[in-house]
Formats: sequence, structure tokens, C-alpha cells
Amino acid sequence: MSCQFSANATRSSGRFLFAATFLLLAISPSWLSAQRVALSAAAPVSGVQAQPPYSVAVFAQSIPGEYTAPDSITNTSSAIYIGFGNGGEPGGGSAVPSTVIKYDFNGNILNMVYVYGHNDGLKINPQTGDLWALQNEDANANLVILDANTLVTKQKYFLGTGPHGGGYDDIVFLNGNVYFSASNPQHNPNNEPAIMQFTASGNSFTLTPVLYGNASAIDIPTGQPVTLNLQDPDSMTFNFGGDIVLDSQADGELVVVRNPGSNQTVFRVLLTVNGQGTTIDDTVYPTSSAGFLLAADTGGDTVYKITAPFFEPGSAYSASDSDGFVGRLDFNTGVLTPVVTGMVSGHGMDFIPQQ
Repeated sequence: MSCQFSANATRSSGRFLFAATFLLLAISPSWLSAQRVALSAAAPVSGVQAQPPYSVAVFAQSIPGEYTAPDSITNTSSAIYIGFGNGGEPGGGSAVPSTVIKYDFNGNILNMVYVYGHNDGLKINPQTGDLWALQNEDANANLVILDANTLVTKQKYFLGTGPHGGGYDDIVFLNGNVYFSASNPQHNPNNEPAIMQFTASGNSFTLTPVLYGNASAIDIPTGQPVTLNLQDPDSMTFNFGGDIVLDSQADGELVVVRNPGSNQTVFRVLLTVNGQGTTIDDTVYPTSSAGFLLAADTGGDTVYKITAPFFEPGSAYSASDSDGFVGRLDFNTGVLTPVVTGMVSGHGMDFIPQQ
């Protein structure tokens, strides 16, 4: 890509103040021990139900006044991490910190930490084992890298507001590279970056465009060429083929980037449920036939555990924020078949293979 820009994480007095405030907030709350309570056997909230052969139970819930609005979820082989936004403003203007909580696989709290801003991206770096937390998806974004075992801060970057006019929402680690989704664009049509590659060197970093909001793509169901106009790049993951999968949330579509870089190919699929358009947040791919799905009902202040006798490895499941369900996705058609319904607003998801 020809367009590129770079920035330094600590090059102004304003950023020094940000970093100082950030450091003070990134500490474990003193009331941690009182919150180590397992909830995984709890019945789902009234109205939330699963379609056979799936079952659903509560994995974790908010505690009003302490941590609320669960969203992003990630895991290691020994722990699960959930980001709670606590009602903070997604541009960081309210200065409300988010809470990142570390759980065991039964829903017991092991540790927790504050991060400055509204957390929306939370991923484990497979090369280092560190936990990356990305805050403020609308503007003034920041990244904090945590030790996944202790939740101690190892590095911080102030990413700011990108050329698209918004912040950064989610993270993908793929083939040794790091990618961010460029969220909340302020352009229509959007001719600015929708996916950026993040490269760091010490306290400095570079963000290089990978996918533009008006890129040419192939519509998966029809095979016809289309021109994208991504108005809401949001969550990201990658599939079994090593393609980046980007959710353009408000547009009700998924965008797939094969071989991200100079020789990439782009695809898109529009999403429907019961013949009507829908919007989603996270999509996940089971990596094993045995395990469970986690799905955050952000508006319902609950994280659900979804089980089944068998998960097809590589199949896709998505959480709908607009229609309150988790559904199995047919990528060839964009059709979602609900497996759990009755949530307020589905957001973050993760698949936990059987340990």
C-alpha cells in the first residue's frame, strides 16, 4: 500500500499525562478476593433459551457498581479473559476505565485489572503469550499490552484518531503480523483504511493500510464484483484458511481478505436471519469438536456458555447485536440459523476447546 503514517507513543506532554493516568488505573482492585465466585452452573436469564442439541447456561455476570457491560472475550490454555466496558464512552471522552477480568474455565475470578478507556478488542498474542487490550473504538484509541499471567502492564501505545476519523476496534494476529480494524469512519463513501497493519518498535509504531473502505470485492453468494462502502468496520478474526474476516457491523456484512497484502483478494457476504437482514458483532470458528462457546450479552450484563455434543471444526457462529441471538452461519449464503435466542444484544464471542 502506498499510504502510510507513523506516530510515537509518548512524544507530547498530553500523551505523558495520558500515560501517567493510564498507569494509575492499570492496577488490580483491592476487592478481588470477594468476587471469586463460580457462576457457570447458573440457569440462563429468563427468556434466553437454546435450540436442541445446544444448551445454554450463565458463565459470568456483571456486578452493578463494580463491572458491567461485558464484551470482548479471549483465552489461553489455562484462563479466559473478558473485557467489561463499564458504560464508558467509546471515544474515551468520559474517562471511565474498563475492567479486564481473568477467569478459570469454571467461571471463577482469578484476577482483574483496570485499563484506561472503553475496551473493545481483547486478544492473546500467540507469539509472546501477552494479552493485548484495545480501547476507544470511536476515537482517541489506545493499546495496552499486559502479562497474561499477572495482568501487569508491559507496554502502552496511544494510537489516537486515524485517517478514517475514528478509533480502532479489534485485533488479529496472523502469520506474524498484527492487524487492527479502523472503526467509526467519518467518511461516506468511505475511501479511508478499514484494516491497518500495526508494527511496533519500542515506543514507536507504524499503521499501514491493508484494506480500504471502498475496496473492490467479490460477492460470495453470486460471484459478482461489488464495490464496498464500509461504514462500520468492527470485530475481526481469521478462519481456518488463514483469511482475515472483518465484520462491518452496521452494514450487516462480513468481509473476507485472502492473502492480506499487495496480492490480496476480497470477498463479502450480506447477513440474514429468517429472510431479513441482521447485524452481528463477533464471529468465531470452533477449533475442536469438543468444547464450548462463550457469548457476551452486553446489554443483558451476562456472558453465556453454550454447549453441544459436537461442534464442527471450522464452522462459523456469530452473535447478533440487533436481534439478540447466537447463530450458526452459512458463509455461502450469509444465512444465520439461531441456536440461542432471547439475549438483549450479542457481542463478544470465543470458542474454548475442551481442556
